[in-house]
Amino acid sequence: MVRINGEEVNAAGRTLMDYLQEAGYNMQRIAVERNQEIVPKAQYGEITLEDGDQLEVVSFVGGG
Repeated sequence: MVRINGEEVNAAGRTLMDYLQEAGYNMQRIAVERNQEIVPKAQYGEITLEDGDQLEVVSFVGGG
């Protein structure tokens, strides 16, 4: 299990990119932290999620 934004998710074995796309995130408007380290967008497709990983996905919202 992978903890994503405080919730346990069965995402181990999938790439970060696959998870984010399936979850409906807009790749242009997010930042991801994995195990307390920021993940560069260029690496989303290269990182395979593992049991025990902790992710924080932050969406940017514009306004004014």
